[in-house]
This record gives sequence, structure tokens and C-alpha cells, in this order.
Amino acid sequence: MKFLTLNTHSWMEKDPQEKFRLLLQDILEQDYDLVCLQEINQEISSSLAETDELYYPLASAEPIHQDHYIYLLVQELKKAGRKYYWTWAYNHIGYDRYHEGVGILSKNPIQAREILVSDVDDPTDYHTRRVALVETMVDGQELAVASVHLSWWDKGFQEEWARFESVLNDLNKPLLLAGDFNNPAGQEGYQVILASPLSLQDAYEAAQERSGSYTVPPEIDGWKGNSEPLRIDYIFTTKDIQIDSLQVIFDGKNSPQVSDHYGLTAGLFWKK
Repeated sequence: MKFLTLNTHSWMEKDPQEKFRLLLQDILEQDYDLVCLQEINQEISSSLAETDELYYPLASAEPIHQDHYIYLLVQELKKAGRKYYWTWAYNHIGYDRYHEGVGILSKNPIQAREILVSDVDDPTDYHTRRVALVETMVDGQELAVASVHLSWWDKGFQEEWARFESVLNDLNKPLLLAGDFNNPAGQEGYQVILASPLSLQDAYEAAQERSGSYTVPPEIDGWKGNSEPLRIDYIFTTKDIQIDSLQVIFDGKNSPQVSDHYGLTAGLFWKK
């Protein structure tokens, strides 16, 4: 199972079309089974798009526009002969001009839902957070996959994680949780996740082979004043999944940087 997660920063990046092209090229070359993306946006004022059977709409999501980041990715992938099912959970208005949320792409059909994890449910309030959760089959096995963009430790994370965890507790199937958790490795939020009754493992720590370390450089949006690189993007799985490899990509070293966050790719196997 080949997997990618990335906080894309979407159209807020400098030279976004070129960075979009680089991400598209990577997906085509690596042929991922599953992709989780965060900070996926579209202009509030742009025109509506026509979606097809590959899109699984969620109740709270805004209608898809022609410049929706995943919509455009899926269209380009389709032109190249790659079919991805996808969904998008709308979180809030970003930078006063975008509908922003989190999404998932899957080679296999999905059942999707959204989980409101924040205390507030107001798109004009950036504290509003939803998780996109899909259930699918990979190599004949059931799997629940979540794309997350949670809050900082002292700005809502604890309540968000508790709500998220309570839903996951009822699934009774293997889990793959990925995205921007906004809590540095080793600190309180990270420890809460690893202490969860979900019995999760950090793919970075569990990987038989790994390369890279940090997932954001100093001084990105949301971390102003921070002078150190951090690991705040993760892949967490239940322990019935073996982590063969994990690599930090799009870090400006082994591959071009396409966002203010770096990406994570993983090779995963079902334990026998």
C-alpha cells in the first residue's frame, strides 16, 4: 500500500500552478493507493464545477468550484488514465477569500463522512475543524482513513482529539490517520495521541526504513516566532499495519518544496 499525506497550502503558495504540477507529477509517478491532503481550497467567488461519480459529497461541504484543488488534481489524473475517488470536508473560510478544508483520494471506492471535532461550527471562525473520514478496501482488507488538520495544543486540540477519538473507537477496523496535527513530536498533544486507547503507532518511529525528519521549517503560518524546524505532520496507524518505509518529501532536498509543509510517503503492509 503506497500512501502520501501533504498540507498543500494550495493556492496560497507562491507560484502555485508550478507546485500543483509537481504534486500531480509525483502522484502519477508513485501511483499511490491513498492520498490525504490538507489546506485544500477554492476561491469563494469562482464558478461552480460539474462533479461526477468519483466525488463523494459531504453534508457540510460547499459546492465544488472549478478551481477546487483536488477537483483539478482528479481531472488531470483522469486525463492520464488514473481514476481516484475523492471527498472533501469543509472547515472554514481562509484568508477571507477561500473555502478551505481537508480531503482524501483513493484508488478504490469509498464511503465517506465528516466529523465536526471543534467546539464551534461557523465557517467564518478559523477554529472550525472537520475531519474527512473514509472507509475503503485495500488489498482485500477494510481500512478507515482520516485526513486531519487539528488545532494547537492550547487552542482546541484536546477537545478536538477527544471527539475524534470517540468516533474512531466505534469503528473496530484498522486505522490510518494522517495530516497536520499542529503538535510537535514529543510534546503534550503527541503524547496524548500515543497514549490513546486506539493503540496507535507513529509511522515515523515504527518504519523499518526512513529518511528525513522535520515536516515544517521555522516561521510558517501558525508558527510565527518559532525558530526551529518541527515535526507536526504525521501518519498514525493501528498496529495491525506494518510500516515498511517512511520518507519526508517535498522538502527542497530530495525533491522540490511545494508547500510551507513537507510531505510524508509511506509503504505499508498488512501484518499476517
